[in-house]
Amino acid sequence: MRFIRLCVAALLAAAAVLVVTTGSALAASATATFTKPQDWGSGFEGKYTITNGTSSTLNGWTVAFDLPAGYSVTTAWDAVMTKSGQHYTFTNPSWAPTLGAGASTSFGFNGSPGNFGTPLNCTLNGASCSGGTTNPGAPGAPGTPTVTATTNTSISLSWPASSGTVTGYRVYEGSTVRATVTGTSATIGSLSACTTHTYTVKAYNSVGESAASGSVTGTTTGCTQPTGGKGAPYLYMGWGDPPNPTTVMNATGVKWFTMAFILSSGGCNAAWDGQRPLQGSADATAISQIRAAGGDIVPSFGGWSGNKLGPNCSTPQALADAYQQVINAYSLKAIDIDIENSDEFENEAVQDRILNALKIVKQNNPGITTIVTFGTSTTGPTYYGTRLINQAAALGANIDVFTIMPFDFGGGADMYQSTVNASEGLKNALKTAFGWSDATAYAHMGISGMNGLSDQQETTTPATWTQIRDWAKSKGLARLAFWSVNRDRPCPGGGVNASCSGIAQTDWQFTSITAGF
Repeated sequence: MRFIRLCVAALLAAAAVLVVTTGSALAASATATFTKPQDWGSGFEGKYTITNGTSSTLNGWTVAFDLPAGYSVTTAWDAVMTKSGQHYTFTNPSWAPTLGAGASTSFGFNGSPGNFGTPLNCTLNGASCSGGTTNPGAPGAPGTPTVTATTNTSISLSWPASSGTVTGYRVYEGSTVRATVTGTSATIGSLSACTTHTYTVKAYNSVGESAASGSVTGTTTGCTQPTGGKGAPYLYMGWGDPPNPTTVMNATGVKWFTMAFILSSGGCNAAWDGQRPLQGSADATAISQIRAAGGDIVPSFGGWSGNKLGPNCSTPQALADAYQQVINAYSLKAIDIDIENSDEFENEAVQDRILNALKIVKQNNPGITTIVTFGTSTTGPTYYGTRLINQAAALGANIDVFTIMPFDFGGGADMYQSTVNASEGLKNALKTAFGWSDATAYAHMGISGMNGLSDQQETTTPATWTQIRDWAKSKGLARLAFWSVNRDRPCPGGGVNASCSGIAQTDWQFTSITAGF
């Protein structure tokens, strides 16, 4: 009996292995099978059934094929269709983004004329529709393309030729064919200025299409990038033992300062701190010194404390006129609107008034850079920050730089990573609101940190600030600032102080780091 039990167990184990092996073989690939439900002489109905024979979910599918000359697809359903010449591409509809393991789905189309046979060169996600990972007889994949030229409306590419027999090449943007050529170069036209596009190339012949090349990304020209105050720490002449700006410039190489703060002196009238006049003040003297040393300034309107212009100016035009007062007083290239406190940031009517005023400023001052600066969470803009961004897009406010303040936000022990996480959240919010690519969103972003100890005892050391600066440079951010030059001096264990950072450092160390931006 023991011998029989062992034999039975061995047979069952072998059977189990056989079942598993057979199942794995059957679950090796995804397929797309063509059928023709109807053909009425002048037209036909075609249908593709896609079966996911793999053990993993398909995150989207693309079926592509060629039709013989003289044939065309007129309508399609349950898929999104694009075409280039006789080459047709069908992708999953948005309401069906995945296809589970072992599941099937189908799409259909009508074509003309009738008496049709079978589509040619069918591929499913780049592989043969009959299954497998290659398309035997098709050309090899082309080399990775490079961008050879750009204009406001076009991007030109070239790429190394494919191996095998090649009839031509198709340039894809996602699953859409943007160009079909016989050589190894192409120009994709009819693009918008300052837009970013990513392309791959596939070769084809009578057998089918190759695998895709590596991808290349290009951006059309015509961008109006921010130019004012790229690396500009905050300098406050009415607080915290303000240093001589020329001394700081000579010691660090910094060229720009963000000068705080323009407030209401009563009603819709602009003044430094709401009390010092635009001319004849310590602020105006500092500006003259900075410019004499080869630098320039960005005035910051608002901040946390004080009486703001946004709530005091009753209309967008009145607020724009107040901004214009300051622009005219200093022949400015840029302005920063620091929207922090609840009287502006969390007041939707005032948010809209500020955005509409900045829209007027841009119309009246071609070339000026407009910046909005606001608080953030560790994952990106809060409700009011997201609203500000979405309203800027909806109103056509044409804001150049959206700057977040990643401090006093629960950043914890890793202020570098918390700042990066918040910035990536800002990038995603800008992409959603404006439809921008990653590169374009980064180019409209800024970071304004707090050196040393923050009010919440978050610590940003010079080493951390260097990491943040280098990340911002690598992503092409438009602005880097910190609060403030007044505090850019050592006082270890000094806590949060108006005239020092609360940590060990050298004089003007954060400013020197920022100058490297």
